[in-house]
Amino acid sequence: MSEEIDIVAEAEVKHSESQAKVANALTNLFGKYSELHLEDGRVVLTSSNRETLQLLKDQFRDRRIRAAARRLLLSSVQDGGMQAVILFNKQAATVGIAALCDDPSESPLGPIVLRIRSQNLAALIDWLTKGYDSTS
Repeated sequence: MSEEIDIVAEAEVKHSESQAKVANALTNLFGKYSELHLEDGRVVLTSSNRETLQLLKDQFRDRRIRAAARRLLLSSVQDGGMQAVILFNKQAATVGIAALCDDPSESPLGPIVLRIRSQNLAALIDWLTKGYDSTS
């Protein structure tokens, strides 16, 4: 099944942070099948491959946070149902943990902002959070 998907994860690099460590945090969560762009004051990771989200899918399952992830994704849907935005704690990402944030203030050094755009966003959210209700 071929689907068009645009994945953009970005994080601001604070003056007290190393750009390399912020880049590592993004690649820890989304590194596979992606491109990393180092810009002045921020790091941006892009991909058009759903498999870039596989680690998130696995962590949502393993850490038993599928329902919370689903709630955050669905509540963030915008742009006519084609885009979702979700936040992750940047410090947790440096050690490979996808810790969800409800609010940017929950990540003291600023969050990692993940934007997912797809023509079939509902199916993508279902795939990411499969099993959220214990029946699938």
